[in-house]
Amino acid sequence: MTNLLLYQRIAQQLAEDIRRGVYRPGERVPSVRKLSMQLNVSHATVLQAYANLEDQGMIKARPQSGFYVHQTPILTAPTPDIARVERPSLVTRSSIINQVLSECRREGLVPFGAAVPHVDYLPVRALHQQLAKVTRFHSPRAFSYMFSPGYEPLRRQVAIRMRDAGVVVDPSEIVITHGCVDALQMSLRVLTRPGDLIAAESPTYYGLLQLADLLGLKVIEIPSDPETGMSLEALQLAASQWPIKALVLTARLSNPLGVSIPDGRQKQLLSLAARFDIQIVEDDIYGELLFEQGTYKALKSNDRDGRVIYCSSFSKTLSPGVRIGWIVAGRHQPEIERLQTFSTHSACSVTQMGVAAYLENGGYDRHLRFIRQEYRKNLSAFQLAVQRYFPEGTQMTRPKGNFILWVSLPAPVNTKELHGHALEQGISIAPGLIFSNTEQFNHCIRLNCGLPWNAETERALRTLGQLARQLCERAQVSRQDERALA
Repeated sequence: MTNLLLYQRIAQQLAEDIRRGVYRPGERVPSVRKLSMQLNVSHATVLQAYANLEDQGMIKARPQSGFYVHQTPILTAPTPDIARVERPSLVTRSSIINQVLSECRREGLVPFGAAVPHVDYLPVRALHQQLAKVTRFHSPRAFSYMFSPGYEPLRRQVAIRMRDAGVVVDPSEIVITHGCVDALQMSLRVLTRPGDLIAAESPTYYGLLQLADLLGLKVIEIPSDPETGMSLEALQLAASQWPIKALVLTARLSNPLGVSIPDGRQKQLLSLAARFDIQIVEDDIYGELLFEQGTYKALKSNDRDGRVIYCSSFSKTLSPGVRIGWIVAGRHQPEIERLQTFSTHSACSVTQMGVAAYLENGGYDRHLRFIRQEYRKNLSAFQLAVQRYFPEGTQMTRPKGNFILWVSLPAPVNTKELHGHALEQGISIAPGLIFSNTEQFNHCIRLNCGLPWNAETERALRTLGQLARQLCERAQVSRQDERALA
């Protein structure tokens, strides 16, 4: 909390007061004048704090009257249970993943399945302007090969951005990549060999599972708690039984749970990794989408012995199509550069230069503030809609950033079947089975909340909830019939 700005700390305290019932729905919160006198801060600071609470949907301004606690339904659905520890296994989900990905690209579908922000939340116009300038005024460089480690002005801007994550690096320590997946695959190629064992969160990003499959790696899934992150006890148990070569995890806003690991647990994790000599690959692609900046730092910020290879990209904040990511590989950087030089050279020259120009020009932080506010509102709307329309017993996560929501339906519901029925209604979802090699998440789905909240979005969620209810009722009838026959 000490890393937050003053208005953020004030907003956080008021939000806590509202949650504890100090100020009830419909009641007036202190006036701007009164609170500024109580806290000895400026009116502008209080107004910023109140604007922050309005963005969260916690208070609402009434003209000529003041600010009042917003009378919204309370989110009461519990969070999902932690997964079980399973033995290492080879990846087996490629066919269903390919199906889900291809369906996400179909025209006319409501895209709840893909974790891709809507174009309304991307700075398309600003990027277009910068790319146009680059191709017009710097065409000799823009249309030439770009070699590893990448465009120096872009690496300098990335180094500046990483200060917000608590990571201090020199631009020379950064290698530009074709997005975050490219960074992950190069990391695993330098750390492992076919047949090796890696550890990952459970549930985990399905792309990592497929990457492991392509590289011939076995995966052991380490259960993750929706509120505190990876179970250190389970990791220790696994490491004492099997020779884990590398651990791949997302310390801030994991996919699909949306959980962030607190600083103290990060240090414990690093200590545990050092004890068993496990290298760590950190995927921090969602880190800049934390609603309250400064609340969580990247795992790399606590790395004191070069154990963590850091990977990220601009796919979730600027555009998935520009394919600009980066990697901080430490002592592995020469091998990464060699690997990149003799495979892809580097990322596209035009987009490297265009993104660098956009970052240099300013406006990125303003863009981040805008999308964080939008995603916060969207997540709240999605959560309340799921609570309202989905079957009784539905559980969901409480992400503190990003735009994805993990929903756990009552166990009788098979979300692979739900996925098929939803497609018939023009809705795509990501069924839980693609986020694990085990069968533990077949009743779960991941929802993309990076869509504008409107009547169409709510209607699609209502339809999805109705389909889930029908499957739940059908499963209950089937069980009753089985008991009657027995």
